[in-house]
Amino acid sequence: MQNPWIYVGLFILVGMLIPAMAIAIGAFLGPKKPNAIKQSTYECGVETVGDSWVQFKAQYYIFGLVFLVFDVETVFLFPWAVSLNNLPLFAVFEGIVFILILLAGLVYVWKKGMLEWV
Repeated sequence: MQNPWIYVGLFILVGMLIPAMAIAIGAFLGPKKPNAIKQSTYECGVETVGDSWVQFKAQYYIFGLVFLVFDVETVFLFPWAVSLNNLPLFAVFEGIVFILILLAGLVYVWKKGMLEWV
């Protein structure tokens, strides 16, 4: 009898090998004709004025992460809300605890002022 983990290892190996081969083939067969115009920095086809390395505020990143957390919360809560009538009482309490934990995170972020777009 074969070990079923062989298939998992084979899947991981093939999953790593196919993208690596695609990148390697593109690097070897792709055209290599660099020049000054191709190496210049541009944005939307317009040449940049000044330094092209602009430092963004970390608050934008945190705002995006908070949005992502609550977006994923919706994905988890939708099936729970649809089947709420068929769930046992324990599952209802688990959902309520999940919502309370997320509400505590929302209050924390709100108190820190991270939801204000400056």
